[in-house]
Amino acid sequence: MVRHFLKDDDVTAAEQAQILALASELKAAPYSRRTFAGPQTVALIFDKTSTRTRVSFTVGVADLGGNPMVIDTGTSQMGKKESVADTARVLERQVATIVWRTYAHSGLEEMAANSNVPVINSLSDDYHPCQILADLLTIKEHKGTLAGRRFAYIGDASNNMANSYLIGMALAGMHVAVAGPSGYLPNAAVVARAQEIAAAHGGSVLVTTDAAAAIGNADAVATDTWISMGQEDEKEQRIKDFAGFTIDAALMSKAASDAIFLHCLPAYRGYEVTADVIDGDQSVIWDEAENRLHAQKALMAWLVEKSA
Repeated sequence: MVRHFLKDDDVTAAEQAQILALASELKAAPYSRRTFAGPQTVALIFDKTSTRTRVSFTVGVADLGGNPMVIDTGTSQMGKKESVADTARVLERQVATIVWRTYAHSGLEEMAANSNVPVINSLSDDYHPCQILADLLTIKEHKGTLAGRRFAYIGDASNNMANSYLIGMALAGMHVAVAGPSGYLPNAAVVARAQEIAAAHGGSVLVTTDAAAAIGNADAVATDTWISMGQEDEKEQRIKDFAGFTIDAALMSKAASDAIFLHCLPAYRGYEVTADVIDGDQSVIWDEAENRLHAQKALMAWLVEKSA
């Protein structure tokens, strides 16, 4: 059966751990797996602009012996003259894996439903599961273990990052807290799913409008931009709405003294985080950015092997 990775709980807790272990192996020995030797081609589809996703997947496919083919949907037929389902049927006969950075999550579901090769969500409006794998790998490297660790996400708790943090961190057995202003909290169905997963794996879930309560004694702290792509016209209102949710030295001091700071990038210093935090000694954002490469290589290799 072909395996896809569209959201964080498309793998089990044990499978998530397998992928992270393989990521560590590939970080130590970058060319030890030749999953796409041939070279086979991997389609990298981009509806949104990208730096880290484009670089990490392009390098990752090449490291695994494959040919990365970047498809810009602005210059392709996909979604305009041709349906997502028909595009999937064309691609599956010519590529080994499909990676798509897009808007509506429903498009990824349609792609996967019509593809006999793995489909990977490299970002959608609802989830960003590849980023969470990289973050988990980073926390594991700096803290040694994941289960029982306390994780806090502060900022726009209604976005794709918050959704994936809730589910992905709960799957790892962590205590995950997300905090955002009223009106910027996660969907109730996502919270319920995260609570279900946490109960099964020894973790817990807290959703709050109190940033200090969420960050208290956290082992790892994360944030994300307040203004995502497509929300630029809301910038001034969002800056007002998120007053008090900037991660500065005072707020960061409420976390554990050895807490690490994460940000999926790009970052806007002075808004969601101050320069002294993101550029300070507790920040591990460059390790985190690099770990997109290793986590995604492991994910691609694992999906292809499990789909064989």
